[in-house]
Amino acid sequence: MSVGVLCAVRGAAESVVVQALDANPQLQVTRRCADVTELLAAAEAGLGRVAVASGELEHLDREAVDALHAAGVLLVGLAAADAPWSSERLRGAGADDVVAAPDDDTGAEAVLAAVLRALAATPATREPVAPPPASRPSARGSVVAVWGPTGAPGRTTVAVNVAAELAATGASVLLADADTYGGSVAQVVGLLDEAPGLAAAVRQAGLGLLDVTTLARLAPVLAPDLRILSGTSRADRWPELSSSALETVWRVARDLARWTVVDVGFCLEQDELLSYDTRAPQRNAAAVRTLETADVVVVVGAGDPVGIQRLVRGLTELTDLGLGATRLVLVNRVRASVAGPRPAEAVAQALARYAGVVDAVLVPEDRAATDTALLEARTLRDVAPGSPARRAIAEAASRVAALAAAPTVAPDVDVIAGQR
Repeated sequence: MSVGVLCAVRGAAESVVVQALDANPQLQVTRRCADVTELLAAAEAGLGRVAVASGELEHLDREAVDALHAAGVLLVGLAAADAPWSSERLRGAGADDVVAAPDDDTGAEAVLAAVLRALAATPATREPVAPPPASRPSARGSVVAVWGPTGAPGRTTVAVNVAAELAATGASVLLADADTYGGSVAQVVGLLDEAPGLAAAVRQAGLGLLDVTTLARLAPVLAPDLRILSGTSRADRWPELSSSALETVWRVARDLARWTVVDVGFCLEQDELLSYDTRAPQRNAAAVRTLETADVVVVVGAGDPVGIQRLVRGLTELTDLGLGATRLVLVNRVRASVAGPRPAEAVAQALARYAGVVDAVLVPEDRAATDTALLEARTLRDVAPGSPARRAIAEAASRVAALAAAPTVAPDVDVIAGQR
């Protein structure tokens, strides 16, 4: 039985490629597509197992290639001779093989060989491509996601200060804002230029053009060993953070910095009705993909009855979604005025009873220090090094480093009860 091939080839090369593929008894061109939209529709309809596409096709980016892979379709990209960058772009976008666009029978044979080579390396029934398990080689950096359920106070403050504490050890750190509901990292650190560096990095990644040099250019230096990749301050710009390309950004970030600390949005809901029969962007995909990629997830909650209830439910949600296997729980604003005369004991007992979380480190609220840091757009380490809040977050950073270096997932979840 012949294998179906989808063709989305531009120019004179199309007829040469189609003739070469149809001449092989193992293959049959089942659809000749005019653009990426038609190519993806044919792939999702199951009309082929391999796609041959020109590199200069508009919208043939990382997200489109991931959609092909999810449909069980391999991609052989054709790089144009007059566009030397197209080969690099195709490989960066995730093409399974890249060959030169043919202009004669010899070139067409090379395309045929690439298609057969891709099929030979793939099982007959291809499963949707999933990202490889995250490894922790010493030569590459680690990704730390800072997340909290609805109403978690100070998540951004925690992310900024954890990044600052890690940078203070002499390690290179990239602080990124991936909150699609209103990123505020740039404002917290006093960055006047609100150009969304992360959105620009995602665009470059989608085109297969993101490398360490480009990412460094988009992430200005905030302090020694600390760079910042600002997010989108307007909530309506969330479609710019494509989840497929975002994964590429985090992969490149591992080569740029020892630590990548990412502030992500609270919501993890997936709109199944919208995505059931169409390929549509998902607002919460940026948070979900980042949590999937992260080596450690810092889970932020509030030290009051409502906050603890939301935190317990949030931890359950993470577990149900298979996210944040290695996590550090951080409880903010623990104080007697809302948790009783012994707030440390109250928070510890509630987490142990309802979430199985033990070994809490409790720190009293320090509103003066956090307000000063926000007013001056500086870190707690700079404005109040002796602050209980700063000492708690420094301890959290130390535990993050230990968890990321651990060869296996720790059986217990650590708890930091900290400050806004």
